[in-house]
Amino acid sequence: MSDFIMADAPVDISALRRMLLLPEAGGGCSFEGRVRQTNEGQAVSGIDYSAFGPLALTEGQVILMDAKQHFAIRHATATHRTGYLPVGETAVWIGVSAAHRDAAFNACRYITDEIRQHVPVWQNEHYANGVTGWVPCHTL
Repeated sequence: MSDFIMADAPVDISALRRMLLLPEAGGGCSFEGRVRQTNEGQAVSGIDYSAFGPLALTEGQVILMDAKQHFAIRHATATHRTGYLPVGETAVWIGVSAAHRDAAFNACRYITDEIRQHVPVWQNEHYANGVTGWVPCHTL
């Protein structure tokens, strides 16, 4: 089982973590991406995340299914926030459980990279000086 969630409010990460506690899974790995206070030398006050919801959900689910096919994992879950998030707020969380740590680490990294590359989420950074700027999220 795998779940991808787009959320416009904080998500209960403890509940997501509990979903990974399977008796056959001896290893688990998670990644938490938070809004940081600087980017490319500019002070950041927050980020406004926008997404094309239906496509984001579909792409996210495909990424989790691909990870399950390519890595020996038991479960994967991921969530990405939308809306305005201040510095320190969790924007993305990925969790994986597997029988062994190698698969968990590798699948978590893969999912993190694939979400960044393929899920249609855009970032409009808000800087401390009052200016905003779109951040390139996807590369070819």
